[in-house]
Amino acid sequence: MTIGLLAKKHGLSRSTLLYYDRIGLLRPGGRLHNDYRHYTAADEKRLGQICLYRRTGLPLAEIAKILGRPRQALAGALERQLRDLAEQIDGLRSRQRVIVELLKHRRMLESVKIQDKTAWVKLLRDSGFKDEDLARWHRDFERLDPDYHQRFLEFLGIPAEEIAAIRAHSRRAPETVSASGRGRSSRAKPD
Repeated sequence: MTIGLLAKKHGLSRSTLLYYDRIGLLRPGGRLHNDYRHYTAADEKRLGQICLYRRTGLPLAEIAKILGRPRQALAGALERQLRDLAEQIDGLRSRQRVIVELLKHRRMLESVKIQDKTAWVKLLRDSGFKDEDLARWHRDFERLDPDYHQRFLEFLGIPAEEIAAIRAHSRRAPETVSASGRGRSSRAKPD
């Protein structure tokens, strides 16, 4: 199988497979007469394992160690990954509680000396917020209290047109049930 076919079959880019080859994670089983990479059924099986382990969030270096080792190595890596995820989830829940408390105490939030949008976004980014978290924050704020969302955005000195766009985007942001079946999340990007 050629690199293009293998990449397409597994939903990867050709450059990803070239990178895997360069770092020794997935080398093609052979070369065709025109020196093109040729991947065997065993290579495809290995790529399937790599993709599976990537979905768990394991880094490529850890995956390289696991492949070809006994199951104990896999179990240990997955247990470490599970502990890391639990810590990340705890951190996110802690940040969520802080935000809920800030929203409950509006006067305190308004008294915070935040001068503009840039400072507010920096504060959230420094707290670990990603694009998805910011989009969810706007979406939840808009649905919880649209009038206060408007006032808060004005407080940050955001121009009226941008506020209108942020709020419209927040109202359109889809909600999806999380993988655990608890809570809701948004996959939308922030404005």
